[in-house]
Amino acid sequence: MRWLVGWSRGAAGSGTEARPDAPDRSDRPASPGPPVEPVGARLLWGEPAPLWAVGDWRPDEVRVVHADADTRLAVLGRCGASDEALRSGLLSARGGALRHLTAWPGSYTAVARVGRRLTVAGDLAGARPVFHAAWSGGTAYATAALPLADLVEAELDIGYLAALLACPDSPEALADGTPYTGVRRVPPGHALVLRDGARDITGYEPTSSLAVAAPQLDARQAVEGVREAIVEAVRTRLAAPRHAVEYGDGHVPGDGHLPGDGHLPGDGHLSGDGHVPDGGAYGHGRAPGGGTVPGAGPAHRRTAYRRGPAPGVGADLSGGSASGTLALLAAGLPGLPGTPLGFGNGTGERLLAVTFNDLASDGGRTRESELERARAIAANPRLRHVIVAAGTEALPYAELYDGPLTDEPGPAIASAARHRRRLAAGGADHLVGHGARQVLDAHPARLADLLMDRRRRHLLKPVSALARADGPSAHSLFVPFTVYRAARRLARTSYREGLEAAAAELLTPGAYGPLPGAPATGGPVDASLAALAWCRPGPAARWLTGEALAEVSVRLQSAAVRTNGLAQRPGERRAAAALSRHAADHRVLEQAAEVRGQRLHAPFLDNQVVRACRALPEALRVQPGARASVLRSVLAGAGIRELPPGWGAPSHAAHAAAGRAGIGASLGLLQDLFATPLLADAGLVDAGVVRGALRAAANGAPLALDGLAELVSAEVWLRRLLARRGTCWTGPAAPSRRAVAGGVPPRPSL
Repeated sequence: MRWLVGWSRGAAGSGTEARPDAPDRSDRPASPGPPVEPVGARLLWGEPAPLWAVGDWRPDEVRVVHADADTRLAVLGRCGASDEALRSGLLSARGGALRHLTAWPGSYTAVARVGRRLTVAGDLAGARPVFHAAWSGGTAYATAALPLADLVEAELDIGYLAALLACPDSPEALADGTPYTGVRRVPPGHALVLRDGARDITGYEPTSSLAVAAPQLDARQAVEGVREAIVEAVRTRLAAPRHAVEYGDGHVPGDGHLPGDGHLPGDGHLSGDGHVPDGGAYGHGRAPGGGTVPGAGPAHRRTAYRRGPAPGVGADLSGGSASGTLALLAAGLPGLPGTPLGFGNGTGERLLAVTFNDLASDGGRTRESELERARAIAANPRLRHVIVAAGTEALPYAELYDGPLTDEPGPAIASAARHRRRLAAGGADHLVGHGARQVLDAHPARLADLLMDRRRRHLLKPVSALARADGPSAHSLFVPFTVYRAARRLARTSYREGLEAAAAELLTPGAYGPLPGAPATGGPVDASLAALAWCRPGPAARWLTGEALAEVSVRLQSAAVRTNGLAQRPGERRAAAALSRHAADHRVLEQAAEVRGQRLHAPFLDNQVVRACRALPEALRVQPGARASVLRSVLAGAGIRELPPGWGAPSHAAHAAAGRAGIGASLGLLQDLFATPLLADAGLVDAGVVRGALRAAANGAPLALDGLAELVSAEVWLRRLLARRGTCWTGPAAPSRRAVAGGVPPRPSL
């Protein structure tokens, strides 16, 4: 776990009063400030507004440039800009042009210090979040919420957990909260500006008018912009220094040496080149400075062979369009230093492409077709293909009690062991296609945007494709009219009316059925109709208690009252919310499935790629197969035109099959987990109802499996949080207790 942290206070420690929701600090000295610093930290600059980098940062991931004595910039992460470009952006930010701090290729966090003003820029997607909290007469900030929660000795925010489970992709319900009381999140596309402890949240992206449609680029020009952005994002990763992980003498931690016959536990499969797909020591918990990395915990993986990621660059190769695009680009980008043959991964080095083969779940033809496409793509001589075969030990919900503590709950916790097996076979720098669906595909609510712009003819192809998606039937004849009416209803519904309708829906759920407007478990038509709303419940909402749903309803009603009109269209807002939720889940995945010494790279979540994709015309987005078409154009522009049949075919069947198989294989463990759940102690769920839903799902009932994954992940996260020891801070005036010490507080009555 890697993060940066710092703070800004008034000259005499009283420049800004503490927020009402912050813990009392009257017993702490305000000036010159309490002697406290994060454990295992590296100081980037000192008082009066210090900044630290904490965790296992690589040397090339931390860069600090100076324009003069009072003007400096720290960039942490993978940034493709030169030092001169960083200085130029710093000078622009000094004049107020904050957008320049986010315009470089790569994924990073930028912190600019100009005199007494400090600016921390978050990213557009939310994969690089920024958090802040009132502390010691000023404001502390970090790129992780847990260290700030420790600093202010925060309690658990039960209301936020209820909103996260009930409406995970609704910013109105979540607001700027976190699971910790008093710790706030900077919204995506915004920057935190501090001056003598006083804070301001300001957006750096231009906003479009609700009355007049924003000018749109020509489709060809927009696709060319997407191609340039994705190629530059991949090139930035390839141009970085290579890293390898040292593992000492190879002794196996905890359970001895590799058996003499070389047999592996589990399914016993080796990949094609002899690489062991399940290996490495995870959660080592030690920082470079000798301290403990918060959240990493003890070694939580015990394998028969201690091995980590391969040196160099790797990529997922699932057979899908997103991962296939990144793998082919990384293998064939010309013009990089030291690659006279045009190979993008180093002289004489082939890109390591990893395909996960699930032998335990029945994904049907979908999984077989994806594997065939992956093999066809891997026939490229510039790729070195590794197939990670796994059985029941790699199903979702396996090894729930064995994993690190993440910054917040997320569905990736339930399947962390599955992801870890795949990633351990990858490279020290590993490319994944996460976020491509959210930045390229059209959210169903964008149909309402087209109606608001009086472009009805562009609805013909998408609604016709939906009618064909469920197969031929008498009902399919009415699908276009049903979808059109739903889109028109959303276009004519104001933002406030939409929030009030969602709040009312939460108060009138069925006894055991899905909430009105909740994602259905049926076909794409039902899912699209449910998505045509300003706000809708999430898949886990149907299993929450009435008390929890009532509190989330109050949150939505309060948000509806506060709004004075929204300069954003329903499709734009819903698409941005879906991207933000996916980026947050990706961040949880990075922490939950972290492999020692490995970096996950998701180029589709980079600022420059998100901006280029947002410039795509809506009429192009809503066309069936738009994502595959755009990615084909990206590859064609890079000289790659031969793709296997069926490339780009969307499918979720394999994911659903794995989830159901995982519940069946781990049903006993899950029943024990919800025998006395902490979620029930907090008043969020009824334990008996959840246990019944798990049994029904294991028996094949058509339930929302994603919702069950969210409940299981939240329960596991709560248990790990309450079991942690120590805090993130040291020093004579360090906080006396860690965040959320003492267990889950009792649920107050409404």
